[in-house]
Amino acid sequence: MDIEGISAVVTGAASGLGEATARTLAARGAKVAVFDRDRARGEAIAGDIGGIFCDVDVTSDEKVAAAFARAREAHGQERVLVNCAGVANAAKTVARDKETKAPKFYPMQQFELAIQINLIGSFRCIAHSAFGMVGLDPLDEGERGVIVNTASVAAEDGQIGQAAYSASKGGVMAMALPIARDLMNDGVRVNTILPGVFKTPMVAMMPPNVQDALGAQVPFPKRLGQAEEYARLACFMVENPYLNAAAVRLDGGIRMAPR
Repeated sequence: MDIEGISAVVTGAASGLGEATARTLAARGAKVAVFDRDRARGEAIAGDIGGIFCDVDVTSDEKVAAAFARAREAHGQERVLVNCAGVANAAKTVARDKETKAPKFYPMQQFELAIQINLIGSFRCIAHSAFGMVGLDPLDEGERGVIVNTASVAAEDGQIGQAAYSASKGGVMAMALPIARDLMNDGVRVNTILPGVFKTPMVAMMPPNVQDALGAQVPFPKRLGQAEEYARLACFMVENPYLNAAAVRLDGGIRMAPR
């Protein structure tokens, strides 16, 4: 699919991977809707790229529906959705108090939050976007739309304390094939990116020596991933019509150790 002139929605676009993707799509001629909860940052980015900001919480049906309606009023029905909205948390299945060594029960709200945002939130946006895409006139080879989801290498090699995060991202990866099959007769492709250790805002706040240590774990190149590299892969997935139901690790070859 040619990116020039299309309408696109990027969730979690006020920072990190989502911001880089929104900026890259816009630079290549797309009309981009910036979906995020951070109004100040989101409006600033939308202004920079000539797009529109839509205030959205992906855990809310009403807010997601309203955001898509606002984006479509401004840009028309989107042909591209890139899901980058997500949350990372960590807690061991059974942890122990540092002083008493007594076991502590898992904070179930953390598990529920990861599933609600990363997995259900992604599918909620997919459902809304795909519903609109299937009504579009087909392009070359009958193509109507492209959906790119963000999982994580934790979907395949989650670390200690990542039960919730890995479960949510594993679900994102696993649902791509059945969704692609659901939409195959309507010309909508679905792909997944599994980022490794990237220099996102959360990582950027770590001390330089910690960032260097994380980057040194990567086989090659020995550094943190750059958000622009994610964006380039997302655009490639949009442009290559034969790439469907794929899950691509973007990680410099790293395989995460237990901790």
